[in-house]
Order: sequence, then C-alpha cells, then structure tokens
Amino acid sequence: MDTPTYLAYDYPLLSAFWTMLWFFLWILWFILLFRIIWDIFRDDSMGGWGKAGWLAFVILLPFLGVLVYVIARGKGMGNREVEHAIKKQEAFDSYVRQTAGGGARPSHADELSRLSELRTRGDISEEEFRRAKELVLSDDRPSTPAGTGADTGTGTTTPSP
Repeated sequence: MDTPTYLAYDYPLLSAFWTMLWFFLWILWFILLFRIIWDIFRDDSMGGWGKAGWLAFVILLPFLGVLVYVIARGKGMGNREVEHAIKKQEAFDSYVRQTAGGGARPSHADELSRLSELRTRGDISEEEFRRAKELVLSDDRPSTPAGTGADTGTGTTTPSP
C-alpha cells in the first residue's frame, strides 16, 4: 500500500492539453501514412518495383519515408487526388442523367401515344388533345413530357426545371 494514488487533481489542465495535442497529431500522422500508402498503390505512372521500394521505405522508416514521399511526390499526389475526384463527379453526374432519363425528350410517336392514352382515359378533352397534338407536331414542345404537368390546354402550367 505504499504506491501513490493519483487523483484527477494530480493531472493539471496543461498536461491534459498536451496529451490531447499529441494524441491528435498521432492520429493525423496515421491518416497521412495511410493516404500515402493508398497513393502509392493508386499511381499508374510508377512501376511495380518503384511501388515496392516506396512502400518498404514508408513502412520500415515511417517518419522519414512519409516526409521524403510528401516532398518528392506531394504535387503528383495532389494531382491524382483531384483527377480521382473529377472522375467520381463525372460518374455521379452520368448516373444521375441516366437515372433521370438522360434529359432526352421523348419522340413524337411516344408523346402522341401518351396523349392518345390520356384522351381515351378521359383525363384530357378532345380540344386539349388537339392543342397538345399541334404542339408536338410543330416541335414547339415543352421540355416535360405530355401528361406530367406540361401545358396541355387545361389552363394550368407548371414550369419545367
């Protein structure tokens, strides 16, 4: 029972601050280390032996390896990150366009058949059908397909996005 007992008041506030700072810097260093390892594998301009050499250097001498890698290849690392972000954005945009219908307007035949269905169901009158048909055939169509809120002669219009 001769061992000293440490209580909360034995650990001053400044020591708690320094401990949190070192812990934060330690986590940041690990994040940087893993981003560098990821960049080594992602770089297409480097051959297999170059990747193996950089990887061994970064793992065997981590602090020196990370410092040298950031100095020697940091600009290329940033460029690869930007290219990757651009490719991801383009893929996302392509997915959105494909999912939203690609923004392509339906053909005349598709719109006329849709108008005919609306007329047979009784959703639009004969006069509304005639006006919408004239719009379709004059190629002065609204950007939204017929029957989805576009002006079909009902007196209500919804703006297209």
